[in-house]
Amino acid sequence: MSPGKGKLPSLSAALAGIPAGVQTLGPWTGRRQLFVKFAGEAETATIYTAEALRGELTRLTGRSRYHSVAIVGRDALAEEEFLVAAFSQTGPLPLMIDHDGQRPQALERLLHAIALVQVSLDGSEGAAAIERVCATISLAAKKQVAHSVAIVPQETLSDGPLLRIVEQVHEASGDAQIVVHPMVDREVERDRRWVLWLQQAMAVHTDVRILPRWPATAAR
Repeated sequence: MSPGKGKLPSLSAALAGIPAGVQTLGPWTGRRQLFVKFAGEAETATIYTAEALRGELTRLTGRSRYHSVAIVGRDALAEEEFLVAAFSQTGPLPLMIDHDGQRPQALERLLHAIALVQVSLDGSEGAAAIERVCATISLAAKKQVAHSVAIVPQETLSDGPLLRIVEQVHEASGDAQIVVHPMVDREVERDRRWVLWLQQAMAVHTDVRILPRWPATAAR
């Protein structure tokens, strides 16, 4: 069944497309991916059934080479049933989900198909939201699925609260990969603030790294 416009049939979802691009966040930064992008309210959407999505991914991966497939966009795990149907079987490429970590229970049914669970934050999240993030990370760790936290810190975020997030993630899983993406005007190794912060963070959690962020518009 081909994607089309109109009323959503059973086990279907509104996608803003399946663009090719470069991952800008987390440990897979720089990897060429296909993005299964769930549509936001202001975005033009096309309705895909689970079967149509699988077929389109097969077609696209047959035409060009990609490292992996990334599930991104609007609250993707709100479409739990669709995702379980679309990715009920492991595909030819590794699958990652990049989300806000707020639906750990919905994630559990999809974990068998996922190679990397990534939670993206900006540091402004409240205590309850971080608690759910940690539940998501803990679940991935228990199921032995690779997991990461990508933080794009707001300019107003100070070092202490950012370090506290690292501490909380570490408590959830010592195996988490934590990548911080500050917006910097010069090479990170010359920015004394981030050099000192990284020293503190690695005293708490071994796998922390800093990578300047690519502009999202240049990557997808």
